[in-house]
Amino acid sequence: MFHKESIPLEPEMYWYDPKNAGVSSAMDVLRAVRRFRVADAAMRRRAQNDMRINETDLMAIRHLIACERQNQVASPKHLSEFLNISSAATAKLLSRLTASGHIRREVNPDDGRAQRLYATQASHIQIRRALSGTHKQLMKVALDLTADQQAAVVHFLEAMSAIAVMPHSEATTVEQSAES
Repeated sequence: MFHKESIPLEPEMYWYDPKNAGVSSAMDVLRAVRRFRVADAAMRRRAQNDMRINETDLMAIRHLIACERQNQVASPKHLSEFLNISSAATAKLLSRLTASGHIRREVNPDDGRAQRLYATQASHIQIRRALSGTHKQLMKVALDLTADQQAAVVHFLEAMSAIAVMPHSEATTVEQSAES
């Protein structure tokens, strides 16, 4: 081990040098995002516990509800792509959620083979019960922002999301070109 390796980095300097102009405030923003992500995960875990389902199940149900609200019909293939899981894992998930009464499957009348997926009324009620109080409070916070603040938050979160889903190799390329 090299001597330098035994010396821990300053906590604030792990990713960024806080002495650079504006970095300290930017670090506060990123810390707030991390705190929100932890709180959001805790909220989802509570909903999972209330509904006696796992994270993927909750994501699937919430996605089916979102599809219904947008007048879109989800299929097993669509759900598999959304969850980024195999068709075999999707089949197990659908069997589990059907057996537990969280979703219903209908045969597509257009071809008689393909399935259409829907969250059951009971799932709608359970999701609403588990999350609506928190969602109402979150909406109140968002409504308390000015229109400019709302636009800035949307822009910020959209940009963060684009970076977060970017493959590692692309992110590295973008970072290197920015440094040039």
